[in-house]
Amino acid sequence: MTTEYDELSISSLPIASEKAFIEQVSRFFVDPESDALTDMQRDGATAVIDLAAEFEKYGLDSNPDLVARVIGRLSDIQVRDFALGTHNTESFETYWKMWHYLIQIAPVGFVAPIATLFATLAYERGDTPLAYRSLDRATADAPMYSLTILLRRVFGSGWPAAAFAAMRIELHPKVTAGIFD
Repeated sequence: MTTEYDELSISSLPIASEKAFIEQVSRFFVDPESDALTDMQRDGATAVIDLAAEFEKYGLDSNPDLVARVIGRLSDIQVRDFALGTHNTESFETYWKMWHYLIQIAPVGFVAPIATLFATLAYERGDTPLAYRSLDRATADAPMYSLTILLRRVFGSGWPAAAFAAMRIELHPKVTAGIFD
């Protein structure tokens, strides 16, 4: 799945508008009314962890089906919230590169969750302007996306990044339990 990659940009890459890729991602969309909702949430959470492990080894050459699965499954708020708490100090760079790449390749309608995830990492890294640009991408994709609105308030309040990270880490076991228990 290697594509031309710009490590300074969060703009869409051409693959984001390729019909075959959009169809592949759309197959993993999580329908909140589905009888298989819990299974799709578990699949999404597992896919996030699997992709991070694969991304650490292969980077942009990670399994395209797994990439599409993560992007599609992030359409579910529980999967997104699970992903919010998956990185730590040791894995930060892997997740930084992964979310950065996914924000560039996510098709329209699938950008907001990834953009908010990347915004949180940018904020924790101390790059508030990039965090806001990421939120702008999320807003362009889904103007009323609730996490975008919340993060704008958090970032605008000047809440310390370390306090935000601590809150994110504290909530992760609860989100994990909600998906896997």
